[in-house]
Amino acid sequence: MLEVKDLVVNYGVIQALKGISFEVNEGEVIALIGANGAGKTTTLQTISGMLQPTSGQVLLEGVDITKVPGHKIVSMGMAHVPEGRRVFPGLTVLENLKMGAYTRSNKKEIADAFDRVYESFPRLKERQNQLAGTLSGGEQQMLAMGRALMSQPRIILMDEPSMGLSPIYVEEIFNIIQEISKAGTTVLLVEQNAKKALAIADRAYVLETGNIVLSGDAKTLMNDDSIKKAYLGE
Repeated sequence: MLEVKDLVVNYGVIQALKGISFEVNEGEVIALIGANGAGKTTTLQTISGMLQPTSGQVLLEGVDITKVPGHKIVSMGMAHVPEGRRVFPGLTVLENLKMGAYTRSNKKEIADAFDRVYESFPRLKERQNQLAGTLSGGEQQMLAMGRALMSQPRIILMDEPSMGLSPIYVEEIFNIIQEISKAGTTVLLVEQNAKKALAIADRAYVLETGNIVLSGDAKTLMNDDSIKKAYLGE
């Protein structure tokens, strides 16, 4: 479904990604793990059109989207939940969700999307008239995920969804990611909590200073001694 080929991204003289290649198949949950500064966020931002690569290609369902602007990529079936949530604090929950549906014009489809989001996130329905900036961190993360789902994506990119959340919210967020996957949306997940990410992923890639150094079945990687030592605190 998603193919990344020899992706190189430079920030001035710094090479953030050094020619990485990986793929995501339809229906999979893929985890991208690595230390801070490994290039995980840069990878997602380049895939979703927020950054332009120096060289390499990104293919979505066989179509080259490397030079397609981000807002057009959304209408092609990809959504991105950015690091730090980035909700619109001065808008209500309802208005934030409407922003997620800006690529859609069919009122019935938008209403269906609202139903699905409220079913996954009942708390958002309860707080639909509340300003997003007044929500707790966990609720804002739910809103960011709900907003992305309003575009009814076939693939969703999630950047550090559990960052800064209490253990209860972390559990809830990971349960919701699994539900999103079961409902048929492909997931590419960047996550500091490697143990949680590997527990729900099908496959995983390990990124170190702009290179993919390891990949494979998520459960196998979970039992790999070098991974345990570096990322699982074991």
